Amino acid sequence: MSKNLEMSYLLDFYGNVLTEKQRDMMQQYYNMDLSLSEIADNFGITRQGVRDSIKRGENVLTELETQVGFAEKYRIIMDGMNKIKSCAQIIAFNNSSSYTTNDDIKKSANEIMKIIDNLSEQEG
Repeated sequence: MSKNLEMSYLLDFYGNVLTEKQRDMMQQYYNMDLSLSEIADNFGITRQGVRDSIKRGENVLTELETQVGFAEKYRIIMDGMNKIKSCAQIIAFNNSSSYTTNDDIKKSANEIMKIIDNLSEQEG
């Protein structure tokens, strides 16, 4: 994952631990792709002040992830759920394209996909 994408992910995950101003600067920098000068104009401070604030925010977010690792654990869980859903879809397809279908297999595969969809909805 690129550094910018990784930092944007950590910002989405842990952003609430930052000050509002720091979070806003980082969102403008990482999510809106504004330059340091543009952000400085938005906040009425120097470009160096913006850079320092963003660097401090990056340090807070990376240190927090290093200590607790929730973002990486969440990513692993989501990847696993996607793989499980894909397997259930393959099972359902293979069952439906078989000469004789098994209703229990169809029901179980559909239930797995439904559970994954419900869990995915809870994340947002």
